[in-house]
Amino acid sequence: MPKPTKGPRLGGGPAHERLLLANLAAALFTHERIQTTETKAKRLRPLAERLITFAKRGDLHARRRVLAVITDKGVVHKLFTEIAPQVEDREGGYTRIVKTGFRKGDNAPMAVIELVLEPVVKKPSAKKAAAAKVADEKPAKASKPAAEEAPAEETTEDAVVEETESPAEEAAAEETTEAPAEDVADEAPAEDDAK
Repeated sequence: MPKPTKGPRLGGGPAHERLLLANLAAALFTHERIQTTETKAKRLRPLAERLITFAKRGDLHARRRVLAVITDKGVVHKLFTEIAPQVEDREGGYTRIVKTGFRKGDNAPMAVIELVLEPVVKKPSAKKAAAAKVADEKPAKASKPAAEEAPAEETTEDAVVEETESPAEEAAAEETTEAPAEDVADEAPAEDDAK
């Protein structure tokens, strides 16, 4: 059983409230966006979403249920033929309420209620996303050959060896490499003189 809304009804009585909400719903489906008070927008949202759910069903009984609320056949036709196919993939949340400030005369809080007709971008479920990650990781590890992993280890060992040498050892290594070059240079002119 639906929980009754708190506070006073819109309009004078229950019949007036039903008519007021029916007219707001008809205006919403006609213009796809209306500005009204925040309270009326919040009360209109469940009614409008229920009528859109009927329109998504699309059968004769659903059309008659909507016609019991909205008596304008043109609006009901637009709801069933234009709006319902646009929200077919959406599972709820057919309306959006945006607060717009306060009315100038009586400072009533105003809001815009509009239909959400953008196409739905489906997100993968958590289970499917986790399964996809596991599937991606297994082939990635299996496809790497052992030869690719070994050079990565060798380069790290070379870097460690280079870091452990002291500056004195590096200078001694440079002298040993330069000394034979000088000897070769000295020997080369001697050989040329001999010839």
